[in-house]
Amino acid sequence: MTTNFAPGRFREDPDDPWWFVIDPLLILSTIAIMVMGVLLVYSATRGPVTDVTPANTSFLEKQAFFAVMGVGLAVGIAMIHINRLRSLAGLGYVGAVVLLLGVLQFGVTVNGSQAWYRLGGFTFQPSEPGKIVLIFTLASIFSVERVGFGRLIAGLLPAVLLIVPILVQPDLGTVLVYVVITSVMVMMSNISIRLIVLLFLAAISVISLILTSDLLADFQKDRLTVFVLDDEAVEELGEDALRVAYNAEQSQIAIGNGGITGQGLFNGSQTSSNLVPEQQTDFIFSVAGEELGFVGAATLLALFGVVVFRIWRASARATDEFDRLLATGVMAMFVFQVFQSAGMTMGIMPVTGIPMPLVSYGGSSMLTSMIALGLVLGVHKRRYDYSRT
Repeated sequence: MTTNFAPGRFREDPDDPWWFVIDPLLILSTIAIMVMGVLLVYSATRGPVTDVTPANTSFLEKQAFFAVMGVGLAVGIAMIHINRLRSLAGLGYVGAVVLLLGVLQFGVTVNGSQAWYRLGGFTFQPSEPGKIVLIFTLASIFSVERVGFGRLIAGLLPAVLLIVPILVQPDLGTVLVYVVITSVMVMMSNISIRLIVLLFLAAISVISLILTSDLLADFQKDRLTVFVLDDEAVEELGEDALRVAYNAEQSQIAIGNGGITGQGLFNGSQTSSNLVPEQQTDFIFSVAGEELGFVGAATLLALFGVVVFRIWRASARATDEFDRLLATGVMAMFVFQVFQSAGMTMGIMPVTGIPMPLVSYGGSSMLTSMIALGLVLGVHKRRYDYSRT
């Protein structure tokens, strides 16, 4: 399939105001989401507060630090010339592969996945920045006038080299993110429909092979199926399935408690009782549903809608094929992660442990999301460059 690009509107007057080359809607909606995320993380981790026991602020302080650092990274990335970033793409890819392989040997295991390095009081998940490396690599390979079979294989091989170590960890949720990013970027490149159909059939075969093999742990298979099974079927699967079902059930109870307007920030009964497992990370949306209600949770999703729309707009108006695919990959990453993260808390998607970008606790996820948005801001800014190189 081919895509025709309309010429962008370029700056011609260097005296144009500074905001001419930025996207204020994208920036403001991102900041609003981060502020909501910091408050929700604090609510999920502050613990029971009494006259004797003060609130736990350690998670709040770290998340706020990650948010501020992320803003700085986004600004810095947006200002770096794209050619300099592309010159570092190969080094970044090699570094990502080394880190993903190294974590299998030197990483720590959390919730059944050996996916983190521990550095003092912090943990680092290399598969998060690996998403940026994947997007950059695929954009570089597929930014050509026509993507034939050879070019398709040349793009899929680097993606597979990144995905396999994550599958071994095992971290099925992150694997799904990588697969979605790769699939969307392939389909949005200048590739023929025939190759897309061929790739789709091959993907179905590979997925079927993985699901029927011993590559996935039993608890991961349970996560993929529990949300569509009744109680009797879940009991037959065993303890792992019951635990997954319990987590999802507690999350849905929390969201149901919120009603229309919520129980109030810091006042959620499920949240304050820690009845929802991993509520500061995987199930952070349940905190929003209980304490902010339908109105607050819908507002959060609406803000994500603005972010995604502005990313799509940057992609649609990009004047360069590489920029277009770069923004497309970022959009795919955000859309899938938000939909999956919110969906699993409501019981409409499998429990895969995918964090909600900009909201869930964690420096790796926060910084990766902000770097991705910095790349989009760079794509937006380059439409207005009045000096062509």
